[in-house]
Amino acid sequence: MVHHAANFSQQAWGFAHQTGDKILTQDEEDLAAALEYGRKLFAAECRFFHGAQNQDQLPPSELPEIAFAGRSNVGKSSLVNALTGHRALARASNTPGRTKQLNFFNLDDRLGMVDMPGYGYAQAAKAVKRDWQGLMFDFLRGRPTLRRVVLLLDARIPFKDSDHAVMKLLDRAAVTYQLVLTKADAVKPAGLATKLALTEAVARRHAAAYPFVLVTSSETGAGMAELRASLGELALPARA
Repeated sequence: MVHHAANFSQQAWGFAHQTGDKILTQDEEDLAAALEYGRKLFAAECRFFHGAQNQDQLPPSELPEIAFAGRSNVGKSSLVNALTGHRALARASNTPGRTKQLNFFNLDDRLGMVDMPGYGYAQAAKAVKRDWQGLMFDFLRGRPTLRRVVLLLDARIPFKDSDHAVMKLLDRAAVTYQLVLTKADAVKPAGLATKLALTEAVARRHAAAYPFVLVTSSETGAGMAELRASLGELALPARA
């Protein structure tokens, strides 16, 4: 199954936001099929296969890849676990800044996933921050198979300077990225609607960002089906 990324993603985000607007460019049957396609893909075997602490340790780029980025403690590991249905695939920790390397995962030999080090942790040593930033920049700039970055933002807190800095970095690297709000279950509906509108306004000011934003919760599973479907567009076709 092949989907047109821009059209499908926009419809999926609208569906996920539950705005009540009628889907005009893709009927509900096609959308349901795309959601099922994503569900089956992320239900397949997913395994960790490599960790890289510097550019020399990066594995060969063989599959189309998606990378997950965000501030420390934004919920990256929890989101990866929720997407794949594996509770301990990506190690979640209550200690922010624990992920200090690029962690590579193989999804059914069809899609690579990369859990990037968290950024913006205030208590990290300057040298550690510099190493993390250098590793992230080297990866983004020189990874030919990188198809999309999923940039996670905590729905409970405002944009930080480090978030804006990473978005500018992605713009300069010409890497397509999708803003995804996490921990939506911890925000009241009115506050969440305001946060969503503000985030979409920020996204529209960045050339490489998708102009629509997905709201998710790893605790409740909200938004996961739509995210799976959108990322599934980037995977290699299923084997016959």
